[in-house]
Amino acid sequence: MKARLAFAGLPGLSQSATRETRDSFFLVGVVLLTVAPHLLRLPLWASLSTLALLGWRALLAARNAPLPRRWLLVLLLLAAVAASKLSHGLVIGREPGLTLVCLLLAMKLLELHARRDAFVVFFLGFFLVLAQYFHSQSLWVALWTLASVWGLLTALVLAQMPLGQPMLAAAAREAARSTLYGLPLMVLLYLLFPRIAPLWGLPGQSGTSGLSERMGFGDVAALALNEDVVIRLRPLPGAALPQTLYFRGPVLSRFDGRQWHAEPLPGGVGEPQGGRAARYEVIMEPVKLPLLPLLEWSVGAVGSEWSPQEGLVLRRASDLSWLARRPILERLRFEHEAYSGPDLRVGPLEWRRGLLSQLQLPQGLNPRLLAWARQLAADLPEGPGRASRMDERLHAHIRSQPFEYTLEPGRYGQTTVHAVDEFWFDRRSGFCEHYASAYVVAMRAAGVPARVVTGFMGADPLTVDDWYLVRNSHAHAWAEYWQEGRGWVRSDPTGAVAPERVQVAALLDVAPGVLRGAVNAIDPTLWRRMRQWADRADLHWQQWVLGYQRQQQFRMLESLGFESPDWHTLGRAAALSIGAVALLAWAWSRWAARDRNPWHARLARTAALLRARGLPAEPHQAPLRWAQLLAPGAARDALLVLEAWRYAEASPAVARWQEAQRWRRWWRAFRRALKTADPAPS
Repeated sequence: MKARLAFAGLPGLSQSATRETRDSFFLVGVVLLTVAPHLLRLPLWASLSTLALLGWRALLAARNAPLPRRWLLVLLLLAAVAASKLSHGLVIGREPGLTLVCLLLAMKLLELHARRDAFVVFFLGFFLVLAQYFHSQSLWVALWTLASVWGLLTALVLAQMPLGQPMLAAAAREAARSTLYGLPLMVLLYLLFPRIAPLWGLPGQSGTSGLSERMGFGDVAALALNEDVVIRLRPLPGAALPQTLYFRGPVLSRFDGRQWHAEPLPGGVGEPQGGRAARYEVIMEPVKLPLLPLLEWSVGAVGSEWSPQEGLVLRRASDLSWLARRPILERLRFEHEAYSGPDLRVGPLEWRRGLLSQLQLPQGLNPRLLAWARQLAADLPEGPGRASRMDERLHAHIRSQPFEYTLEPGRYGQTTVHAVDEFWFDRRSGFCEHYASAYVVAMRAAGVPARVVTGFMGADPLTVDDWYLVRNSHAHAWAEYWQEGRGWVRSDPTGAVAPERVQVAALLDVAPGVLRGAVNAIDPTLWRRMRQWADRADLHWQQWVLGYQRQQQFRMLESLGFESPDWHTLGRAAALSIGAVALLAWAWSRWAARDRNPWHARLARTAALLRARGLPAEPHQAPLRWAQLLAPGAARDALLVLEAWRYAEASPAVARWQEAQRWRRWWRAFRRALKTADPAPS
């Protein structure tokens, strides 16, 4: 028995094979578009199974073959559940749920026996569209959402057209028209619906920062290959950003010989003193750490709290980083303030016991560097200037020796446990984390408190609409040492071997991939221009869509004349707007339901004028009948013209406004003629 695609018509109604095959291929294509972004996140067996099931359904449609038996589908379902349990360790949860929904959606296409089965396909498709926003909220996801939803709605419209062979284009137009009807309400809800955390928003995963609370040799170098934007910032009016942008991330103070670890200590003193403060605005991607990387040295005393967004509270740690109680998994938009300038002082300015932890080194490791550093500092007199002079000697040594700045220095520590010794004396090739690590070990060996700081340094050389873009490839590691009277001082040993990296934030050239290489072969500047266009589009998406939060809502209400708007103001504005939209929709429906044939109104108007002259004209009569009520003359001829005009074939070349203008001219001429017209002799 030939299988009927139920969504193409009502059960029991025969459909032509042409429509059934066409609609089947269309629905398979829409489902493939819907599940495509999820396939890379599924286990390999699940992705291949989903594609195989969709291919099977397309093959059945092409051959006009019957759908599989129900017992076979039950076996496939049980196998999918068992495989999901083996892959994920459970059946209920985010990852196993996504796996099963993708498989069930593909399987459902193999049992479309009633129109309700097709509706299940549509709703599962809409669910998968929403599920993608758990992973990314970027602009391409929004464009993919439009295409997927449009396809699903088109298939849904086709399901409501059981008879004949409706055109796909007609169904697509109807789906688009139905969506546009609801667009004003959607826009109003987006603009005015209160952003109440954590109910509003989804965890953002695109552009996630690669920073970590630990660092080993090669960790930061791996980020240099990632060009995802993680921070967008711009100075507020009247402010100027520091010439060199350092974004303070995890401060690493404990070294075990192979890795540095973040270890914020309690206590600390004050906040940065002196310098010049600059306010700036930030759009920051999720950092997935309980820490927010900000421009050093930001405003805020040790122990103070600050909330960049409702539901997120940060506390200033003793190492002057901003710590949260949980990993920051959402995109943030906020304003902040940072100090800069040569007269900046960062405490403590006098020796404290807490600084002893910044002198500790693992026992028995890297003996050559420890001995060399102690000898280098042996003739330095004690006093406030000792730390800065040791810093100068280390920089001078790096400049005078054949050190190399590279992303591919090879792996350290494979043949020896003294990885820092191997870097400093034997191979002398590395990235920023190698230089920062060796520098801090040498400073501590010389008796100077020091620590490693990770984060980002610099930004793209060209701004996008005055916004600076900071990418994962700007990840950087530098050092800080403590000097009496000045406090903590930044020192970037990378500047000694690669001054262009520190002075102008130049990045190492990375070998282009296949796509970029092909574009560069056509035009060496085309890739850069394409990326600038993509960055600008993404920035606008971040600013006006993803970055539209509570502060922007309040600013919009203030611009509309509301004073000191709050949640109650937002609620009232939303209710009034929704009421206005509902009223307009009701008025539109009433207007659309009226008789819109212009000839009915024209004939009624003409009949009323004739009756006013005492003639027995009725609206249901034709102009030819009215002409018989008048003696020969201009008025009678005008009615005969109206009769011919009414029944003439409409010309597509004549616009509606031209038709209306023609009627107004006829009406003026007929009124003048009727004034002198005589009734027909009885």
